[in-house]
Amino acid sequence: MSRAAVQTSEDPIRRAPLVLGDDSFAAITEKVASIVERPRPPLWWTVSFAVSLGFAVILLAMLAYLFTTGVGVWGLSIPVAWGFDITNFVFWVGIGHAGTLISAILFLLRQKWRTSINRFAEGMTIFAVICAGLFPAIHTGRPWFDYWLFPYPNQMQMWPNFRSPLMWDVFAVSTYFTVSLLFWYVGMIPDLATLRDRARTRLRQIVYGVLALGWRGSARHWHRYERVYLLLAALATPLVLSVHSVVSFDFAVSQLPGWHATIFPPYFVAGAIFSGFAMVLTLLIPIRQAFHLENLITERHLDNMAKVLLATGLMVGYAYGIEFFTAWYSGNHFEAFTFYNRALGPFSWAYWIMVFCNVVVPQMFWFSKARTTPWLILVGSLLVNVGMWFERFVIVVTSLSRDFLPANWGTYSPTWVEVFTLLGSFGLFFTLFLLFIRFLPMIAMAEVKSVVPRAGLERGPHRGHGQYWGEIPHQHDEILGGGNHEPR
Repeated sequence: MSRAAVQTSEDPIRRAPLVLGDDSFAAITEKVASIVERPRPPLWWTVSFAVSLGFAVILLAMLAYLFTTGVGVWGLSIPVAWGFDITNFVFWVGIGHAGTLISAILFLLRQKWRTSINRFAEGMTIFAVICAGLFPAIHTGRPWFDYWLFPYPNQMQMWPNFRSPLMWDVFAVSTYFTVSLLFWYVGMIPDLATLRDRARTRLRQIVYGVLALGWRGSARHWHRYERVYLLLAALATPLVLSVHSVVSFDFAVSQLPGWHATIFPPYFVAGAIFSGFAMVLTLLIPIRQAFHLENLITERHLDNMAKVLLATGLMVGYAYGIEFFTAWYSGNHFEAFTFYNRALGPFSWAYWIMVFCNVVVPQMFWFSKARTTPWLILVGSLLVNVGMWFERFVIVVTSLSRDFLPANWGTYSPTWVEVFTLLGSFGLFFTLFLLFIRFLPMIAMAEVKSVVPRAGLERGPHRGHGQYWGEIPHQHDEILGGGNHEPR
């Protein structure tokens, strides 16, 4: 730890710096770009990629088996017509919320601690939404007819039912994916230009040059870049709140006990941020250690993210309690029985795993030692991921298995096809993620350089009061990176 960091940690008034050490701007570029530029990936990356790719191949095999045989290979039966398919869909959509939250909302709020982790989280968002979009496409049973979901002129006069929340999902998730992809890509343009200028092979120059869109780092380029980035952030911010609210409408607009609740939209949004931040920490901590990025991703970043995890965990725990209160206060016997059945019925084991992982485990983050100890944060975030998957399982399965009439009651048990499909979705996610950290800059170099002490942005006795990265003077090539400047 540097002298400045030690002095800051001893002074309770001053915040810890966002970047440790006395690295120059060129050293930061070298540290981040060298991860992409090394001729061979490290051994752990090769092994992880091989394992992830293997599970992704298993996913393709399960989908081929599903399409050729039918949804009877799943353990679904009336009344439990939704199982692992919708559980996985809601889980992956929730994972995809943290990236846009870190990038867009924290950017609009001028929170500088986002700079080292926003690119990482944005990439995770894209890959999680890709995994999420897979399950609505396959759970219909005839995915080759999915084009019927789109409103196009046809001779059969068949139109989608726009009153169905399943249709709302199509438009909400596709819009969220499009905006998140643009936001992620636009933010990378200056760094892609840096990789283009540093490329040592003709192929890399061409690929990164095409992706950089002719970026030269001129004042005009930076001006337009900042305006587009700000507009995309403003557009993405309401999507963070709306997408999972729309997903919750799949359940809330029904009349089924346990689903028909007005608390679902805020409850689902809080849960999505909770699970998304947990996944970011799950991926971030091992990568931080493997690539020796402790000076760029500091304890202050981990501490802030653990605090967000604690806050959203309290919101989720509050929602669990309110569900029981509203079930009792409503006087509706069906609603009360549904929540009694969740806690003490045949799926009570899943419910109490959910409560332990999502309510009990995050309480350790009240202590600063837990918030700054990487392995404790990693264990806690892993358990939160497990708990949030079980939350979606409990919501979907327990409500469907016990509806109004006991004669309609049934049970659900996943088949090996569903289990391997779930594992395969994780394989697809990690395959895309590992390719991302291998070939693209996972840390926003241009933004990180704006918060190092030598950039003059961490001034003041209490906290940084300097310019934000969007207001950096453009004449400093070494700070900004990404090519030579054109004349103003």
